[in-house]
Amino acid sequence: MFEKVLIANRGEIALRILRACRELGVKTVAVHSTADTEAKYVKLADESVCIGPPPSSLSYLNTPAIISAAEVTDAEAIHPGYGFLSENADFAERVEKSGFVFIGPRPETIRLMGDKVSAKDTMKAANVPCVPGSEGALPDDPKEIGRIARSIGYPVIIKAAGGGGGRGMRTVHTEAALINAVNMTRSEAQAAFGNPVVYLEKFLEHPRHIEIQVLADSFGNAVYLGERDCSMQRRHQKVIEEAPAPGIPRRLITRVGERCAEACRKINYRGAGTFEFLYENGEFYFIEMNTRIQVEHPVTEETTGIDIVQAQIRIAAGQKLWFKQRDVEVKGHSIECRINAEDPFKFTPSPGKITTWHAPGGPGIRVDSHAYSGYTVPPNYDSMIGKVIAYGDTREQAIRRMRIALSEMMVAGIKTNIPLHQELMLDDRFVKGGTNIHYLEKLLAEKGK
Repeated sequence: MFEKVLIANRGEIALRILRACRELGVKTVAVHSTADTEAKYVKLADESVCIGPPPSSLSYLNTPAIISAAEVTDAEAIHPGYGFLSENADFAERVEKSGFVFIGPRPETIRLMGDKVSAKDTMKAANVPCVPGSEGALPDDPKEIGRIARSIGYPVIIKAAGGGGGRGMRTVHTEAALINAVNMTRSEAQAAFGNPVVYLEKFLEHPRHIEIQVLADSFGNAVYLGERDCSMQRRHQKVIEEAPAPGIPRRLITRVGERCAEACRKINYRGAGTFEFLYENGEFYFIEMNTRIQVEHPVTEETTGIDIVQAQIRIAAGQKLWFKQRDVEVKGHSIECRINAEDPFKFTPSPGKITTWHAPGGPGIRVDSHAYSGYTVPPNYDSMIGKVIAYGDTREQAIRRMRIALSEMMVAGIKTNIPLHQELMLDDRFVKGGTNIHYLEKLLAEKGK
């Protein structure tokens, strides 16, 4: 096991990694910008290093500063968390060439799965079901693009090969709008990702967003840890996640989960990862793989009893998976609400000083957050300030516990989206289960929010 790990991230995930390290007896180094000097995890870490001013480009995306911090503190490994540099193959490569261990997949794997076209080709070869679409990148010939779209069938969605996080996508319903939309998406992809390559997929009308969590070590062992339903989204950003996914037969989960684990073995995957699927009419369609820890990993931890962050660290340290697929048992139900510093219905950011912070408790309640009374939420980063996770023996119990937790949670000084979550926990369609990825946006539109 490592003696010291540097945490190359901020916010709740930095604290989550720190706690996992402490339980393993590993010392920690927290790197931070000047905006995060007073953060809880900075105070709790064994050592801390300021790596730059508030802008991410000058701090959390500053590779030389992060590497230098690891060097001066004698850290052995670097955990990237999620976001920032977590899926940057060049960063992972730089970490390893500098003599440190990158707690995540190998750089070549990140590159393979980071390009949506090569990822889809790889999954097809591994018999993982994919959305019908173009065979690789779209050509330059407008007539050929039109032929491909007609063969798929409208509506289609144009996606940037280097995209992610809901960016670099455009839906097209008619052939007349196709070429202009392709050109616009290419320009946006070049500007946002430095990669103009785009491809076409069939646009599914009412899918759910289902993902499979996997773990794989360096010895050819790979397991899947059940599934999560992340369909409650706004502008492609997840708002609520749960495990397991309500209403999907276990035999289908077993079938797709086994294929995901086999795909990991075929590509020599290492660490934690997530296969993301669209699910419609009883069929799964692969859309992308996230080669990092996910924001929503706690719901899987609650239903399987497996600490995924600790598993990442143990695998990176060269240890074998300590359990087999037959040992993985999904029990009960878990729901996660992302708590954001924002207006609950206008969704405008609400940075500032938290004057009151009271986290809920009670049976089955977990709160992952770096916030506290007196903490100032900086305006420079993502608005998420925490996550409330409720666990119950049944989905109904988990929902009831979440309602209680949200009613107990008090945050003053800034606005949060807690009122939105309270409404959703009482929404008939959500309570029934199985809403699609468009449901929340339609619901907000109907209410004029």
